Amino acid sequence: MSSFSAVVLAVYTPRSSSKNATIATSKSRYEVAASDLDLTHIVNPIRKMLRHVHFFEGEVRSVDITKRQVVVAHGFDRHAHSLEYDHVVFALGSVTNFYGIPNLADTAITMKSLGDAIALRNRLIEHLEEADTECAAKDRESLLTFVVAGGGFAGVETIGSVNDLLKEALPYYPNLRSEMIRVVLVDPGEFVLPELGEQLGRYAGRKLTERGVEIRSNTKIKAVTSSGVELSDGTHINTRTLVWTAGTAPHPLLEKLPLPKERHRLKVNGTMGVEGYPGIWALGDCAMIPDEHGGYQPPTAQHASREGKVLAHNIVANSLGKDLIPFRFNTLGLLASIGRRAGVARILGVNFSGFLAWWLWRTIYLLKLPRVEKKVRVALDWTLDVFFTKDFVQYLHQRSTPFVNTPITSSDIGPKNTDTDRLSMVH
Repeated sequence: MSSFSAVVLAVYTPRSSSKNATIATSKSRYEVAASDLDLTHIVNPIRKMLRHVHFFEGEVRSVDITKRQVVVAHGFDRHAHSLEYDHVVFALGSVTNFYGIPNLADTAITMKSLGDAIALRNRLIEHLEEADTECAAKDRESLLTFVVAGGGFAGVETIGSVNDLLKEALPYYPNLRSEMIRVVLVDPGEFVLPELGEQLGRYAGRKLTERGVEIRSNTKIKAVTSSGVELSDGTHINTRTLVWTAGTAPHPLLEKLPLPKERHRLKVNGTMGVEGYPGIWALGDCAMIPDEHGGYQPPTAQHASREGKVLAHNIVANSLGKDLIPFRFNTLGLLASIGRRAGVARILGVNFSGFLAWWLWRTIYLLKLPRVEKKVRVALDWTLDVFFTKDFVQYLHQRSTPFVNTPITSSDIGPKNTDTDRLSMVH
């Protein structure tokens, strides 16, 4: 019997921003930002999931297609290693596209990782704390105005999470009132969630509006200033918080690869191999994978997870000299949470909305979550959420400021006024 023996190197970008290698599902970002889930309950260590895989955590510096090597850097001194491969899989995902808008990249919060979700939660709580003080009364408008750009899944689920957290936290801030908070969704389309169609999109928009979200349709972010954002219709919004979910771009590493591309992504065949380059494969957001209808596979998580299984089969089949199979899959459904136990969904062509759609959203998310341990932890979190309010706490990772007692010398002893317990701060 033939045996499979090949070095397969997968180059990927994790969803979590943790420095120790972890995997998190994309939907968990919004739950963490809204304080519905504990961070550690939805992050899976890669080494626990891939027990029989040699894992190397590092930053990809370059890929030499001719020598079949990937140069990676790691360690505290960022020294480099050259990893040789028989097969290499590019699963780099995408990065945020700021479309060249001045100051946008430096000021906006993105929602591409769990680190972004934590940063957003920290920002929301920090602004509530600051606005609650008497000395910040003149700044409350900008402190309590929150703008989310993008009316797709990321934007809608982010705005729903932000609105829920702010409304539930508000009773604990005695100097703040609900009419002081302004939550704005800037959407370039006529209605939100165009992927789900007009009926569900308009339903989601109505529900968000009923819950106090201001939707600016047919509008884009034109500029970011020191005092807020300028919209394409000439409106200026005075804010200190802008969440950007309005665009993605291919990973910049792809531009350095001497491989065929289409729309700045790697062009592959139906089996996810790059034509003319044996042993080079790509999937997910960084690949243009043809479908059976003459188009391309959409860059969704349900497609990417299934692409991975087919690609693994094809690598083994290629090494054993067997036939490869093309990737074929039709979207099963699309779901989105719009906050406060409401959602919208289209599953196998059937539309759902309200509580039922939200329940389906959570159920499917739970089933897709890797490892039984994490499923149980998340289920417990959601159960407790029914009986208790949100924990609006910040995740702070700064090192505590050390203090040392300054020794008192003989010259300090005398009738002069002095503090015997002087403290000096060490930076």
